[in-house]
Amino acid sequence: MSYIELHACSAFSFLHGASFPEQLAETAAELEMPALALLDRNGVYGAQRFSVAAREQNIRPIIGCELSMEDGGTLPVLVENRTGYRNLCELLTQAHLRSEKGKCAVRWEELPQFAEGLIAFLGTARVSRANASPARTFGVPPKQSFLETGNHNVRPISQESSRLRDAIANTRDACATQNIADRAQFLINIFGRENVFVEIQRHFLRGEERINRQLVDLANHYRLPLMATNGVQYAKSYGREVLDVFTCIREHTHLDVSGKLLTQNSERHLKSEPEMRELFRDLPEAIENTSRLAERLTFSLENLGYEFPEFPVPAGHSMDSFLRTITWFGAQQRYAAISTAVKRKLEEELALISKLEFPGYFLIVWDIVNFCREHNIMVQGRGSAANSAVCYCLGITPVDPVRSHLVFERFLNESRKGWPDIDLDLPSGDRREAVIQEIYRRYGKHGAAMTANVITYRGRSAAREIGKALNFSLSILDRFSHLFANGDFPHTLDLQSQIEQAGLPKEHPRMPAFVRLYQAIYGLPRHLGQHSGGMIISQNKLSSFVPLENASMPGRVVAQWDKDDCEDLGIVKVDLLGLGMMSVMQDAFELCRERGRPIDLAHIPKDDAATFEMMQKADTIGVFQIESRAQMATLPRMKPKCFYDVVIEVAIIRPGPIQGDMVHPYLARRAGREPITYFDPRLEPVLGRTLGVPLFQEQMLKIAMIMADFSGNEAEELRRALSFHRSEERMQKVSLKLRAAMERKGVAPDKIDKIIQSITSFALYGFPESHAISFAILAYGSAYLKVHRAAEFYASLLNNQPMGFYTSATIVKDAHRHGIKIKPVCVMQSNWRCVVISDDTVRLGFCVVTGLRQEHADELVRQCQDRQFNSLGTRRTQLFRRSPARGDVADRGASARGAVCCSRDR
Repeated sequence: MSYIELHACSAFSFLHGASFPEQLAETAAELEMPALALLDRNGVYGAQRFSVAAREQNIRPIIGCELSMEDGGTLPVLVENRTGYRNLCELLTQAHLRSEKGKCAVRWEELPQFAEGLIAFLGTARVSRANASPARTFGVPPKQSFLETGNHNVRPISQESSRLRDAIANTRDACATQNIADRAQFLINIFGRENVFVEIQRHFLRGEERINRQLVDLANHYRLPLMATNGVQYAKSYGREVLDVFTCIREHTHLDVSGKLLTQNSERHLKSEPEMRELFRDLPEAIENTSRLAERLTFSLENLGYEFPEFPVPAGHSMDSFLRTITWFGAQQRYAAISTAVKRKLEEELALISKLEFPGYFLIVWDIVNFCREHNIMVQGRGSAANSAVCYCLGITPVDPVRSHLVFERFLNESRKGWPDIDLDLPSGDRREAVIQEIYRRYGKHGAAMTANVITYRGRSAAREIGKALNFSLSILDRFSHLFANGDFPHTLDLQSQIEQAGLPKEHPRMPAFVRLYQAIYGLPRHLGQHSGGMIISQNKLSSFVPLENASMPGRVVAQWDKDDCEDLGIVKVDLLGLGMMSVMQDAFELCRERGRPIDLAHIPKDDAATFEMMQKADTIGVFQIESRAQMATLPRMKPKCFYDVVIEVAIIRPGPIQGDMVHPYLARRAGREPITYFDPRLEPVLGRTLGVPLFQEQMLKIAMIMADFSGNEAEELRRALSFHRSEERMQKVSLKLRAAMERKGVAPDKIDKIIQSITSFALYGFPESHAISFAILAYGSAYLKVHRAAEFYASLLNNQPMGFYTSATIVKDAHRHGIKIKPVCVMQSNWRCVVISDDTVRLGFCVVTGLRQEHADELVRQCQDRQFNSLGTRRTQLFRRSPARGDVADRGASARGAVCCSRDR
């Protein structure tokens, strides 16, 4: 029987493992293992990526977890079936939700409730071997025996330090107050004798064999099977260097002084069957048992059992019929007359939505949008949902896809795996949080969660952490960090140039190690964050499918998978994204309504000449999406004259079009300096609106379908690769497939190169046309407000700082240039927020005073209302001495660098 590694962890154990799950799967395939088990620390963070990669390598993925116990121990468990997986998720959720972020401790008394379907390991469980000495590696000091003859008592362990207490954490003595015999019997009683295995590892460490002999005696005494594992922490032996750096990061130290905290050798990598058989030649049954146990572990994440919540519909309706009813009702509101094209489009979409059993999803998103409108929260759908006429008729999106000729298949098609993606833009801040909390209220703490965002080691963070571990000076690290541009695009300095400019000579003895470690660590998981707005919900407890944990923000719960993992597994995500400009626009609309000149986004004229004139002059400070220096440099050349010009302006200044060398050709063709040409005559219908230059993601998909005969599935694969920031390898794989398909069709090599360059550049951040249209609506709307409701616009913009590219001072100067009088902060007249006094006058609020907290400003306003002051001296002595903020208010509010007034005539 083959040897199967049943105890491996990945970098998703966060500083306790040093390889991607994909690397473990690839190495297991090289070693011809039929299966491999992944047990990450306190979660299944990397399980989905591992499962996908393993299946691609024809390896059967096995899921498990290392549980951190309340007394510092670690209990490795493997999932046998769906019941076991559900129990593992519930157990991890319970442990995480009662702990602060980043901490998790399972209680021993909780195990009986969740033991069914799980296999437990008793023995040499890897805890944090990277911070253990040779003796502490196995949880006991030197010369200490696990089993005492006769009564199996454990000798007492001296309490040297908190670090020693951490080091003695492993399964065999996880409960230090009980002896190992009692612990073995405890696990047998909970999991059943057939579900407890004694784990043995051999890493050529001193004292190891003595402990292993004791474990063999323990297994014989309790008639438990032996299990050989290698406690894998990295795929190949060179991963030990990365693990040592992670140890330094975790322990806040550096390699020069880390000493015994580091591993003693590089043995914790995946080993072949011959290697493991040689290691355990005296215990062949420990090798054979790996295959026997693996055969029992039948669970797969493909068998997750997830169900989307059902939407409660009125009596006499199904979800299908109710969706159809409200869609046609919405169509009557949206269109003055429903044309044949609209009818055909709606019937096609409704039929496909019904066939794919998605009506409940559309109804739930429609219900969220209704909640927003009922509670006066501005909302606008975008993303690929803007390609849907049903979403337009339901009021989810503001874009008419029939008139805009958008491709519905990018949003939904029969070959698409997973659920459609609908993004809802909301005003950032309290309004968006109210919507998120409403979803938590409806579905419960275990029924809804934010999707995770895996924070990885990118250029700056990787270099800085490695530099600390190598004990480089802080001055070098600071200079090095400052040389990194924001993001990781190819136009930044190469690594060698950055090193030299930071003051680190090529001859430095640690330079080779630095470069080697940088390349190894780049992209590895650093910690778990939360997605900016992605939420997942479930018909049953979401915690039955994925463990949940607390976010840093109070009141938020986060799933352990990111949005791509959730999409792969068919878990529905709704994006509730916060936009600062939507807060500005809603505040401005409310100010306009209060001042008797109401307007809203739906009733802003779409062809206002003054608005386009302002754009053509690049007078766009404070305007959504087109206020950056690059946008302002392009606007006079672009000279937008209609709404679609704004759509192109929003999309063209992006890394994708810039890297693909598409900006200058488009502008030259628009100005008539260059003829309009196409990669191929067949692409004229696709590229005609953008003058032969591909600017949108949808165009890339159409090019692939026309030039390479890509199927719907293949186009979907390309779409995901174009938006899959975490894997360059995925983009390269699709590019090779695309090139081969075009070569088979006989496309000329020069055309192939141009098409591939255009498409691959979009992996750096290409914009979908549906996104651009949705953003252009806000860009045009904010520009219109700046022209026609300037006072309300500037007051709202100042009230929502910081946001955008410019400081409050710059915004105030821009307001002056547009004829708006800005009155300074006044203790007697200002409130927290800036207010509009007249059509051309704004009074600054305390919100613009740096460092002044709102509660202190509110107290200031309250006391001013209670008692009038007629001099600065009176105000300082009587007001601020009574204020709880005192120095804060007195120093910042009283002077504010000369901006604060006292008299009523300022």
